Amino acid sequence: MKNFTYCNPVKIYFGEGQIEALKDAVPKKAKILMTYGGGSIKANGVYDQVMSALQGYDVQEFSGIEPNPSYETLMRAVVIVREQKIDFLLAVGGGSVIDGTKFIAAAAPYKGEPWDIVTSSASISKALPIGCVLTIPAAGSEMNCGAVISKKETHDKLSFMHPLVYPQFSILDPKTTYSLPPKQTANGIVDAFVHVTEQYLTYPVNSPLQDRMAEGILLTLIEEAPKVFQQPDDYDARANIMWAATLALNDLIQMGVPTDWATHLLGHELTAAFGIDHGESLAIILPSLLHLEREPKREKLVQYARRVWGINASDEKECIDLAITKTRAFFESLGIKTRLSDFGVDELQIPRLIESLKRHGMTSLGERGSINLERSAMIFRDALFGA
Repeated sequence: MKNFTYCNPVKIYFGEGQIEALKDAVPKKAKILMTYGGGSIKANGVYDQVMSALQGYDVQEFSGIEPNPSYETLMRAVVIVREQKIDFLLAVGGGSVIDGTKFIAAAAPYKGEPWDIVTSSASISKALPIGCVLTIPAAGSEMNCGAVISKKETHDKLSFMHPLVYPQFSILDPKTTYSLPPKQTANGIVDAFVHVTEQYLTYPVNSPLQDRMAEGILLTLIEEAPKVFQQPDDYDARANIMWAATLALNDLIQMGVPTDWATHLLGHELTAAFGIDHGESLAIILPSLLHLEREPKREKLVQYARRVWGINASDEKECIDLAITKTRAFFESLGIKTRLSDFGVDELQIPRLIESLKRHGMTSLGERGSINLERSAMIFRDALFGA
């Protein structure tokens, strides 16, 4: 196991009715900007719960944060924060709202060009405090210090990380997820699943605890997913998926182990170029990446096949083939398409993706840095039709 330092300062309020905890979690004299997306929180009752808990507080609102939050939209919120002297941000929504709010928190006090935060996050020296009410389990942003921001003007989708944008607290009430459309539920499950594989399907470093934790999260998602499609208000299944998605990306399972993230980085290019949902982009890339990177990942892929999918074939190639097939089948069982051709993309568009990777400096991806531009092109081509 590699050396590591771990600190996660986020306080979690988990369970039914925990939105009420806002009245104690938010400073009494705070001037709050509540951020959210398209308004579903008003239809499902979350907005009313939040406002009831914050009765007597100074609360302003900023809505319209998109899936794949855009720099252009977020900068409108930055103007409000500066003009109104907001001193606390409350993100109510899923990972996109939380990611966007992290950017607002860092950008509002920033003296230079705020897009530089995404391209050189080390320049951040100050950020506003953030609290979260999670409504879509997927990104894990409620318990980490990372964010992914898009810029419409240049078709960029890039990430930044900084400890100053850890939320102070996050509220996770599984009941807030009952009304999610099936596609959002499915995308969230895929996102959480792939977060785990990015930290688990690399190479062994004698880290049995991290491996078992990762396998436990994957098995929980596989076992609980069908339940929420059969019965959307199954509290226990929703709770298990919500907590699994948080644990998938709160950094705990990646301590002391190598990580990959190539699936996410390649997937970001699909979203930026073609508007493919983030979860869909991951479901497209992962099977092809595992297929083409099977040799460097061989030991962990065999372990994954046997421990997660219960595949007992003695032949390692057969184990790996079946594990990849079952992974794709799991995504498709959620209603997610897993081939790039399903989205109208053809081979003529791959050079555009490769040029974007080159522009973003994504020329040596993967846990060993061995996925160069040529290898990325092979993954995109394989993803067109899959196995």
